[in-house]
Amino acid sequence: MESHYRSIMKAVTWRAGGTVVTFVVAWLLCRDFSVAAGIGVLDSAIKIGAFYAHERVWNRVKFGKLEAPEYQI
Repeated sequence: MESHYRSIMKAVTWRAGGTVVTFVVAWLLCRDFSVAAGIGVLDSAIKIGAFYAHERVWNRVKFGKLEAPEYQI
């Protein structure tokens, strides 16, 4: 099981790379730094929330999870 903090940090670090890609694509298409930056920030904010929600839903799904042993020696 993952903590909420871990899920948030995974979302933020994943989106950091995605933000750069989104910014570059937006800048190549519109050649306007401020518009590209706005698109990058908005895109990332929305996708961080979506990733977090997706991660928490999957954390509740039993599919593919291995059960922890009742005890360990």
